[in-house]
Amino acid sequence: MSGSLVVVGLGPGAEAQMTPQALAAVEAADELFGYGPYLARAPERDGQIRHASDNREELDRATLALQRAVAGARVAVVSGGDAGVFAMAAAVCEAMEKGPENFRAVDFSVVPGVTAMLAVAARVGAPLGHDFCAISLSDNLKPWPLLEKRLKAAAEAGFVIALYNPISKARPWQLGAAFELLRTVLPVSVPVIFGRAAGRADERITFATLGEADAGIADMATCVIIGSAETRTIARPGLEPLVYSPRSAR
Repeated sequence: MSGSLVVVGLGPGAEAQMTPQALAAVEAADELFGYGPYLARAPERDGQIRHASDNREELDRATLALQRAVAGARVAVVSGGDAGVFAMAAAVCEAMEKGPENFRAVDFSVVPGVTAMLAVAARVGAPLGHDFCAISLSDNLKPWPLLEKRLKAAAEAGFVIALYNPISKARPWQLGAAFELLRTVLPVSVPVIFGRAAGRADERITFATLGEADAGIADMATCVIIGSAETRTIARPGLEPLVYSPRSAR
């Protein structure tokens, strides 16, 4: 008899930002699967089996999790942020589609979580107050020319852009190239927010303009929010500025 598989978004990292639904799903699972650092965030329960794996093993992780669910286990696959935003929910669906027919009989669900761009936006005001989009800057699963096309189109359409996976040791140049491309479309005064580990003890929020934005500030724990031409910054003496995008557009 098939068990169940739930993909759980753990939120951006702070315990207070993990939803009660996510906590309950993790608690109820017999076996947990996830990228090691994300799995370490999940509360532990005696008797649970934990399967940690590398960040680039998403499809293998999803396949093994489905196999254990088919065998009757109550399985939870954990993701940082929201499980459906550049995360494991899509990998499990892909493994289900490509795998054997019995994968499709598994009781499957997804528990949402607070995704990184929402955590960063909440720290600085309301940069996502008008239309916005999210783009993963990783070109591991899509070609760089397609990324350039999407970045330019989003900027020309007036979207605020949230960049996930902006930079890594294996991908050191893409964020700088993205800034250069966007400077050909947007005013250099557009605000840019580098939100690293928003809500956690090691949080770092850095403000810049597009003209001065330095890709070296970011790492894989950073979500970068790039405003539109309409996005505004409110200076506050002695306090951090507020960044917001007006609800209306011209």
